[in-house]
Amino acid sequence: MRIAPLARAGMPAPLPLTGDGATRSIGDAGRRNMLQLVQLRWLAVAGQLSAIVIAQYGLGVRLPLQAMLGVAGATILLNLASIVLLRKQIGTSNGSLFFALILDVASLTAQLYLGGGVTNPFISLFLLHVVLGAILLDTWSAVVIVLVTSLCFAFLTVVYRPLAFPLALLDYRRLIETAGAWACFAIIAMLLVLFMTRITQNLRARDAHLANLRQQAAEEDHIVRMGLLASGAAHELGTPLASLAVILGDWKRMPALSADPDLVTEIGEMQAEVQRCKAIVTGVLLAAGEARGEAPAITGMRRFLDGIAEDWHAAHMATTLDYRNDFPGDLPVVADPALKQVLFNVLDNAAEASPGWIGFSASQADDALVIAVRDAGPGFSAERLERIGKPYESSKGRLGGGLGLFLVVNVMRKLGGAVTAANCADGGAVVRLTLPLAAIAAPPGRGA
Repeated sequence: MRIAPLARAGMPAPLPLTGDGATRSIGDAGRRNMLQLVQLRWLAVAGQLSAIVIAQYGLGVRLPLQAMLGVAGATILLNLASIVLLRKQIGTSNGSLFFALILDVASLTAQLYLGGGVTNPFISLFLLHVVLGAILLDTWSAVVIVLVTSLCFAFLTVVYRPLAFPLALLDYRRLIETAGAWACFAIIAMLLVLFMTRITQNLRARDAHLANLRQQAAEEDHIVRMGLLASGAAHELGTPLASLAVILGDWKRMPALSADPDLVTEIGEMQAEVQRCKAIVTGVLLAAGEARGEAPAITGMRRFLDGIAEDWHAAHMATTLDYRNDFPGDLPVVADPALKQVLFNVLDNAAEASPGWIGFSASQADDALVIAVRDAGPGFSAERLERIGKPYESSKGRLGGGLGLFLVVNVMRKLGGAVTAANCADGGAVVRLTLPLAAIAAPPGRGA
């Protein structure tokens, strides 16, 4: 094997084959929605304080400042508590969002009670909470929000503290209330556009994540069925292969056959082929998870990777393999046959695209093993990059093709890793496998 560095210049950002960089977990979407409520609450506090200052000191309307500032202070404490819980990854469920909206409705009701009740033009802000509940919450929770806001509105129509306008403003009271209603409309419209856009993006991301999970489940079911089929076929082939091995052994000892050197040679060749078939069957069963109680082999990372490169190159002598192992140290790892088969599949695919030369490098990034396989072939088409890793997506045009990278992607996903692919600016393509070292590290106390 010739040792040479893999070209890295000019490579575009790789396309992820496992997971989706745009997708987000359901819990993460809930966390972002709660953050939207926190931001909305800060704006509500700022708006309340601004309204209090304008009414009290600008218009001369006498307000119960102590009580209104107390409500604003309670809202600030609620926001600080929400931030602390979010940092601890707590409070992103439907119940938490529902409770937060109920507290917001209570805060708004208290401020409106102290500021004129139903005569306050900002009473329409209840609609904002109804819309938020309809988008963020489950159906039952949204219905409860509607009932609660309706009851609060009804309560404020009969029970509230009237606004005490100064005599000089009594003739302008209707104009002031109209201006307040217009300001309330503008605020609601602006907040709906701002926050509904963000929340809708979060919900779309959640839906994309769910769709990705469904796709993964379908692919894993496909793999299970393939594994069962392969395992069943291997078990069925085991008996006739054993019978053939016994028969060939008997033939080799029969005087009439052992006297003919040519027949002895052919019987030996047949025995070797039978043994090869038995080894293939054993490998299929091992890859299917039926190791028959054999203890997993413990080796060093560098030896494991060097062995894979040597074994693959021994079977593909016509292909120049540029191999570079930059992994630091020799971390004890479990020699996982599935991982070995994954690397063989990637190398085989690269060799089919570029029979003359392929590059194979290994390194460490943080706590992960990074393997890059590059070829000098024509690269991936845009359509192949979008669909790569899906079953039966192959550029070879043969029936049943396209399962190599499909199995690679799913095995890596099972191990907690990821696969990325990209075309190189100077020609060819590169496939990168990133695998957490914890997924293959040997148990503590067991060295290579």
